[in-house]
Amino acid sequence: MAQNTPNLPLRTLGGQGLQAGAIGLGTMGMTVAYGAPDEQGGIATIRRAHELGVTLLDTAEIYGLGTGSSEQLLGRAVKGFRDEVLLATKFGYDLSDPAKLWNALDSRPEHIREVTENSLRHLGTDYIDVLYQHRVDPDVPIEEVAGAVGKLIAEGKVRYFGLSEAGPDTIRRAHAAFPVSVLQTEYSVFERAVETDVLPVVRELGIGFVPYSPLGRGFLTSAVKPAADYPADDMRRHDDRWQPGNYEKNAAAVRDLAALADSKGIAVTQLALAWLLAQGDHIVPIPGTRSPHRLAENVASAQVTLTVDDLARIKEILPHGAAGSRYNEAIMPEWH
Repeated sequence: MAQNTPNLPLRTLGGQGLQAGAIGLGTMGMTVAYGAPDEQGGIATIRRAHELGVTLLDTAEIYGLGTGSSEQLLGRAVKGFRDEVLLATKFGYDLSDPAKLWNALDSRPEHIREVTENSLRHLGTDYIDVLYQHRVDPDVPIEEVAGAVGKLIAEGKVRYFGLSEAGPDTIRRAHAAFPVSVLQTEYSVFERAVETDVLPVVRELGIGFVPYSPLGRGFLTSAVKPAADYPADDMRRHDDRWQPGNYEKNAAAVRDLAALADSKGIAVTQLALAWLLAQGDHIVPIPGTRSPHRLAENVASAQVTLTVDDLARIKEILPHGAAGSRYNEAIMPEWH
């Protein structure tokens, strides 16, 4: 794999040899959840990320809503430099019924293999760098999931095993069955639930941590507006943090964070990403963006140093995270 640019140092994720640039790129918003898809803009952003030294590129089967479009976009974008980046994707949903998307889980070993074969084809590659279980399936023992991914690793179709949104007990059981290299879960100055039980476990077991939505799903940017101002197909229209009452509190917190960022000559997004990087050298956040300018800004956050006073001020502004829940229970039940 090509070395990173000097501006984006490498970080080690887990004990199995996985290394990635300190800032990754999430690609979900290029196809779903944040308005109309923009394929050409997405491809341009992914290629620019490679130029800037970003190596960890994240997608999932479900981001294509059953069509494979998200993985296909990523595969086309990296065609000229596939072996210089890490392609991460996810399994774990039953996409056979469009009416049940995001709600029907399926991590049966035979389904994992089927999804992996589809993902390899969509990505246009013969190996996946990181294969995550997207959500814990309570009907399939995690040991069976770990074993199924372990077989794919033995066959060379997958390099590293990851979990997403798993709780402490599941993480321990999975890791005992087959080494888990990385856990992906939402984490940001806005969302802090992992700090109590999850982060201590991954630190203890030597597992890397990849925070998704590290910019609060876009709330920690200058483009934020109330829920009612977003189109119906934008997840922010329905997100609890954008609803009346919560929105005003969160916007006020962002203004306070922006004042701190301004005093340091950086953007509030850079402050938020630098805060995450300061939580441990086993952490690689994957902010999503369609903007090459925003991408460059995100990458530059790896060069930001926060002082003890800066970290204390951030904690003062958001001692427990944002106002409002991050998911409704139907989409995101409690950790298993």
